[in-house]
Amino acid sequence: MLDVLIIIIVLAILFDISNGWNDSANAIATVVSTKVLTPLAAVTLAAFMNIAGAFLTTAVAKTIGKGIVDPAAVTDIVIVAALASAFLWNTIMTLLGMPVSASHALVGGLIGASVAHGGWGILNADGIIKILTSLIVSPFFGVIAGYVFMKLILSFFGGLAPGTLNKHFGKLQIVSSAMMAFGHGSNDAQKVMGIITMALLSGGKISTLEVPTWVIFTAALAMGFGTFFGGWKVIKTIGVKMLKLEPIHGFAAETASTLIIVGASQFGLPVSTTHVISTAILGVGATKRLSAVRWGIAGKIVMAWVLTLPLCIAMAWGIEILLSR
Repeated sequence: MLDVLIIIIVLAILFDISNGWNDSANAIATVVSTKVLTPLAAVTLAAFMNIAGAFLTTAVAKTIGKGIVDPAAVTDIVIVAALASAFLWNTIMTLLGMPVSASHALVGGLIGASVAHGGWGILNADGIIKILTSLIVSPFFGVIAGYVFMKLILSFFGGLAPGTLNKHFGKLQIVSSAMMAFGHGSNDAQKVMGIITMALLSGGKISTLEVPTWVIFTAALAMGFGTFFGGWKVIKTIGVKMLKLEPIHGFAAETASTLIIVGASQFGLPVSTTHVISTAILGVGATKRLSAVRWGIAGKIVMAWVLTLPLCIAMAWGIEILLSR
């Protein structure tokens, strides 16, 4: 049992690293593409703020730990299958330069592996509805918030010369990028905390679904480590290919996204930071003109989002069946 628990923790750390690797773009794509910070400075700042954000709350960890399936109803193999499928998906998509939701991948993995183990009846329907609702609704909030926030900025500062705007909002974008990374850590790092805590509870190592301090530190450091490596292909997709950004646009998108993500973390709602920042960028771009957005690239990103949940369910289901033989 101890050996399997160690495997789970190692897989959880690998998944967390892959999450930070893919989601590094969420915090630094805009600040790098606008050349406000060098790539090295950007990933260093993002890694540090991701680690700091992980200590904000454990509400999301508890939602993941008990919201999908009762920890008492799953086995170690279920958790291994869920983590393995999510890790593989994150890694493949990052290598292809596609920003995807690690949250969808992990939730899909848990659903698929749990169903393979005990059928649909062991799932927590109410919890899954709550989680999926927050994951599905948050991108719409991202578009709206990005559009509205950008409009507000333009109403106050739109009359200034472009050079003046870029100079001042370039400095502000460093702050907004740091806060975006903090928000990412406050939500995404907790998902691994929830999985490890579920495994500890399922294995009888702890008696309640309270996240141990060492689990918080482990998840935070793994997230920061993955972020530091930067998924450069993903960064190029979000920060360059989808829309030509200037500092004012980056500031608006990051600030709007941070408000949504940190707010969701406080209420224990897991959201996809990838979806939120990407749609916020779309909302910001729409204030220029709809043709400013490269919709062909946006369409490929959306397709990757749509496929994440069902493919990870299927992958985890297959892995659980193979490991259970």
